[in-house]
Parts: sequence; C-alpha cells; structure tokens
Amino acid sequence: MFGINGPEFFLLLLIGILVIGPQRLPEYTQKLANLVKEVRRMASGAREQIKEEVGIDIDDVDWKKYDPRQYDPRRIIKEALLDDDSKPVSAGAPAAVAAVSGAAAVAAVDAAPARPQRVVQSLPPGEAAPYDTEAT
Repeated sequence: MFGINGPEFFLLLLIGILVIGPQRLPEYTQKLANLVKEVRRMASGAREQIKEEVGIDIDDVDWKKYDPRQYDPRRIIKEALLDDDSKPVSAGAPAAVAAVSGAAAVAAVDAAPARPQRVVQSLPPGEAAPYDTEAT
C-alpha cells in the first residue's frame, strides 16, 4: 500500500501522534473512522446502483473477457490466417470436384475471364494538375 513497509508505517504513525498531540488524537481517530465508514457506504451504494442499472452482479462478471491486453492484433491475424476454412460450400461440391478430370480442370481455369488492363491517364506535357479549392 503506497510503497510503505512496516517500520516506515510505524514511524509515520509515531510522528502523527506527536504532531497531533494527545488532546486531539481521539477526535482525529473518530474522524478517520467516520471517513472509512463513509467510503465503505459509498462503495456499497455504487455496487448496488450498478446492479440495479445493469442488472448483473459485479462478482458474476468475467473481467478477463474485457481485458484489452488479450486482444493482440498480431495474434488475431495469425489465428485468422491459420484458421482452417476448407469446409465444403455445399453437400454436393466434393463429389463434383472429384468427378472433374485433370484436363477438364485445366480447361476450366483457362476459360476464366481475363483481368482488365489498368488504364493510366496522364496529363499532356506542360499542363498543370487540376486543383480543387474546396477539397483542401
């Protein structure tokens, strides 16, 4: 608690007793006790308010599920890439694939549509690029 060990706490307590004095010590201990009671009452009130508004008990929540440290993007991508997606699309697909011969499969690949060529438009030499004043 606050990085204070036993002997340091005892020394602080002794200094506090000497500074406060024996006349005011009972008054300050009562104030400390009231403060601790008030903090406990506020904590239990907050717990009850959360239980009323959310409808669940805080002790029943699996906090590990909400820990952001478990969401490592590298791990998520690795799991997604290594995930086995070799499930058949339909029930008849494996039989249909097995029925296709090697030559027919090559012909089906060759019959696939060709990718369109990329068209690059360039400005004539010396012409300035268009400038949109509203875009910047």
